[in-house]
Amino acid sequence: MTPKEEESSGPGPSGLADRVTGALVGAAVGDALGGPVEGYSPEQIAERHGGRVSGIVGPWHGEAWRTARPIAPYHKGDGHVTDDTLMTHALIRVYDRVRDHLDAYAVAEHLVPDLMTTPRWIPELEAEALPLHRLFLAEKWLVTRLAYGHADPREAGVGNIVNCGAAMYMTPVGLVNAADPAAAYAEALDVAGAHQSSYGREAAGVLAAAVAAAAAPGATPDTVVAACLSLAKDGTRTAIEKVCEVAARHREFESALGPLRAAVAPYDTVGPDYRAPSLAARRPSRLHSIEELPVALGMLLVSGGDYRHAVLGSVNYGRDCDSIATMAGALAGALGSPVPEEWAKTVADASRLDLWAPARTLTEVTCEIFDRDVARRRAHEQAFRALGGRPCSV
Repeated sequence: MTPKEEESSGPGPSGLADRVTGALVGAAVGDALGGPVEGYSPEQIAERHGGRVSGIVGPWHGEAWRTARPIAPYHKGDGHVTDDTLMTHALIRVYDRVRDHLDAYAVAEHLVPDLMTTPRWIPELEAEALPLHRLFLAEKWLVTRLAYGHADPREAGVGNIVNCGAAMYMTPVGLVNAADPAAAYAEALDVAGAHQSSYGREAAGVLAAAVAAAAAPGATPDTVVAACLSLAKDGTRTAIEKVCEVAARHREFESALGPLRAAVAPYDTVGPDYRAPSLAARRPSRLHSIEELPVALGMLLVSGGDYRHAVLGSVNYGRDCDSIATMAGALAGALGSPVPEEWAKTVADASRLDLWAPARTLTEVTCEIFDRDVARRRAHEQAFRALGGRPCSV
């Protein structure tokens, strides 16, 4: 019996609220599981932990995390979420304020002030601090370019390092556009324009589309990948296609770890040593892709959509595995595969975060936005008919 078959908990929820909760809690739990082994190879992870990681683990350097480089001063592990989840929750707060679709200007007007002015509990720092103080330089770019540089929000991402920084928190955009991947893709591209360019921005759009596709009734890993391939452009599309072709030949993550890395390697600019990036690393290109999104989709296929299997495969893949597991967890959760309760409770308690409150907020806002969309569509239909256009069939 494969891990997928052994660990699957059967069919999951199907309602909007359950899909939103599954995706957001699933993303946060994946993030927390991947954090302590981020940056290492599958071989290093297995050596450090005496085998594959099968749940929540402690810091890589144990109690020395406070001073050990390159981790210090962050307490990664023990169920602590990272900046992936902090940014996801921040974007949900923006939706809560705006209560409509977002664009790059919403990032400048709402997200950046939230990061700069409101102290919040930061699990990895074990202290209250401004979220800005936890963010990686690629996310600090938002503050530099928008708050201090006064750049046009639609173009502010140009010049930033090209990585998964925007894609890692685009799950809410996919959920707001549940069952409409094309709309999710378009909205995420607009939002991410304030943060990223090139294939980093493209990945944000495709991840949002994947989440929207996963939340659709009757969705499967195959339909999610098909939606991605129908929208993705350039190197991102090719990387997803090649990785998913390989993933389709595997039914458990252990045998897939090496082949998935080999499949994505020609499109990944970072290179074989994650902590010593190549000269071409994270530079704009139409030929390349971030690594995280194709691998997350690959793990979704390998697992057959099972949450536990998809996330553990992503975690044990190593490299930027907190973001890979965030994406895979969001997709499996949106498909309805249950997030293990013991993991979710441990992460919530350790991170001192209510993982379910953002889901309740986003579900409420999503329904409001849908009602607005319907009203806007009806107004357009009425205006179009008044112009003598073809009558609607409804």
